[in-house]
Amino acid sequence: MDLQTTALAIIAVPLLGSFLIPVVGWMRKGKLTGYLAVALIGAAHLMTWTLLGPARAGQVTSFKIPFYGDLINLSLTIDALAAFMAFTSSLIATLIAIYSLGYIEHGDHEPEYYFIVTLFLGAMMGLVFSTNIIFLYTFWEISALACWRLIGYFREPDYIWKADKAFLVTFGGAVLMLLGFVLVYAQYGTFEIADLRGKTVSAVALVLILAGVFSKSASVPLHTWLPDAGVAPSTITSLLHAAILVKIGLYGFARLFCNGLSIPPQWHKWLLAVALGSAFVSACAALQETNIKRLLAFSTVSQIGYTFLGLFAFTATGYVGALLYIMAHGLAKGGLFLCAGIIEHGTHTKDMTKMGGLFKKMPVTAVAYLVCALSIAGIPPMAGFFSKYFVIQGMVNGGYHYLAVGAILTAVLTLLYMLRSFHTIFLGQPRGESHHEGAPVMVTVVAILAVMTVLAGFFLPMPFALAKVAAAQRTIFYTLAGLWR
Repeated sequence: MDLQTTALAIIAVPLLGSFLIPVVGWMRKGKLTGYLAVALIGAAHLMTWTLLGPARAGQVTSFKIPFYGDLINLSLTIDALAAFMAFTSSLIATLIAIYSLGYIEHGDHEPEYYFIVTLFLGAMMGLVFSTNIIFLYTFWEISALACWRLIGYFREPDYIWKADKAFLVTFGGAVLMLLGFVLVYAQYGTFEIADLRGKTVSAVALVLILAGVFSKSASVPLHTWLPDAGVAPSTITSLLHAAILVKIGLYGFARLFCNGLSIPPQWHKWLLAVALGSAFVSACAALQETNIKRLLAFSTVSQIGYTFLGLFAFTATGYVGALLYIMAHGLAKGGLFLCAGIIEHGTHTKDMTKMGGLFKKMPVTAVAYLVCALSIAGIPPMAGFFSKYFVIQGMVNGGYHYLAVGAILTAVLTLLYMLRSFHTIFLGQPRGESHHEGAPVMVTVVAILAVMTVLAGFFLPMPFALAKVAAAQRTIFYTLAGLWR
């Protein structure tokens, strides 16, 4: 297949194939729906491998499928940024789908679960390749609907309320973002990101679009829905935090403002301050948490803030660091949430104060949790260390030295709450109920994610090369002099 056909297939296989899952579930119960979901998501991931070679060579392929005259087209672009995000997200989603075979076994509404998970990835793939902001918005909203249904998976009234809260926050932000897109169209007469490159966005449109970005990426103060989403199955929280949902906000900003519209320079420092504030405040909240999934959720808010620091620095080094951070955080946080799923299954609680001494009962989970926690904290040679380093270096290159110091202090807080959680859960005297390791497929997946977290650090030149090409392409496209350092 050529690149155009491949990109369409990467979107269509999970997006349209997901509708086969309820049919199969209606015809035959059991694990068949899970196997079909793994096949669809895995097929999409395997196809992303064919994009890596051309992307690393700097090839950019763009094409349009007319939809509504010349105004709205299904415009798709395959470049280094799209290839990087598609590969990373689909890889983690595939591992989560495999883990689900053991985690969701005999669960209620199993066909619906696998249908929405697969649809969720399809929406992410559509958004990754879209360069028409109307279609980008469409896939953005499909992901919000999938998120809403998955958070309320267990159907209990409190869980449904929290799912509704997540939907209202992200949908409200998306509506404001759509208004921002309308203002952009009113100013420049196009919805095509390629035609908006280098054009300065108005202050009102910028604020409206950022409302959508920050609500989707759960940045302070629009973050409160994400810790509450911990009521969902651990596989879902892993998808939200590691593979898809909060990464959508990051990707949306990168595509819109590092490859399209220009942000006035006077906004840069304020955006950095907001990102640092989000990272620091949520890290402090994580230090106080005793619920393991809420702690990991606040950690995600903090790490997303860190990633935004790399993007908001508007330096090539910061941009590379942000992309590497998306990869490193996805692998490590995916592993941490799946470890939390095993722990919750074994102890029947999310309260860390009722755990303790689980290392002997769950040695593989304990080691995987420690490895992933150290990567999140930025300890070498894990991938998280190098991504943090490039983000901070990018801020220094941009002249934001004081903010870089704040980023380092936030990293110290990350190390503290990660070590505290490991000590409380796995060391000390046993407290409460504990059992043996989780199902073999679940333990295998968390072990794979831990190993990949380590290998990503040792083989960093491979993702670094792709991220560097993406940064070079952004530098070329970001045409206003002096905005990219």
